[in-house]
Amino acid sequence: QVQLVESGGGLVQAGGSLRLSCAASGRTFSLYDMGWFRQAPGKEREFVAAISRIGSVTHYADSVRGRFTISRDNAKNTVYLQMNSLKPEDTAVYYCVTALSVAPGGVAGADYWGQGTQVTVSS
Repeated sequence: QVQLVESGGGLVQAGGSLRLSCAASGRTFSLYDMGWFRQAPGKEREFVAAISRIGSVTHYADSVRGRFTISRDNAKNTVYLQMNSLKPEDTAVYYCVTALSVAPGGVAGADYWGQGTQVTVSS
């Protein structure tokens, strides 16, 4: 079993930056690909970014490509999402998730989810 805890969310003005962290428990973190998803009020959860086990492969949603960067530190059992040039439409609860594999546009075999961290971008 893997437990995920997100942190780093908050309130930021448009154009600002935030870095989200997702800390995983257990010693199997490096066996998983990882993803970030988000859910805005009244909308379905959507894919944001994903990264392979050793960080050699990354994928992004078109809406965040060039502004967000996903990375991981397997020694710290942590995956990060650096978010720059934030827009009001980025406002959502952000979740990290373990996955069996990553692909353009999403992940496969999403399994363990964190509780989420709120990101609010004011205009």
